[in-house]
Amino acid sequence: MTSKSITILAADDDLEDLELIEDAFSSLDQDISLYKVTNGKAVIDYLNNLPDSDLPCLIILDYNMPELKGSEVLAKIGKEKRYAEIPKLMLSTSSAPLHIHECISNGAAEYYVKPTSMRELEVIAKKMLAFCKLN
Repeated sequence: MTSKSITILAADDDLEDLELIEDAFSSLDQDISLYKVTNGKAVIDYLNNLPDSDLPCLIILDYNMPELKGSEVLAKIGKEKRYAEIPKLMLSTSSAPLHIHECISNGAAEYYVKPTSMRELEVIAKKMLAFCKLN
């Protein structure tokens, strides 16, 4: 991995959505490496097995996932000081105010509802990428 590359962790139980997210980031910057997992427990396992120097610059979570929901992942990693500086963003089909409030309360920096077009997803990806550049 070059020092210029950006690593983003994305968790979603829908493999097609993960591919779309990857395509959206690739359209913005070829130096983005997206590590994809399909459930909340895999997020915790992945992060726990990384040295501090290899932590992602951004974590993107879906709300509805098996094993641990996105809000539960936020609550768990929110207790760990080593993850405090990593922006955690939600990207979910759920637009329920309760889910949004729950995620923001548990440490999400932003909550995005999954768009219906690739163009809209690229706009969201660009906003998400700005969180990486701020750190």
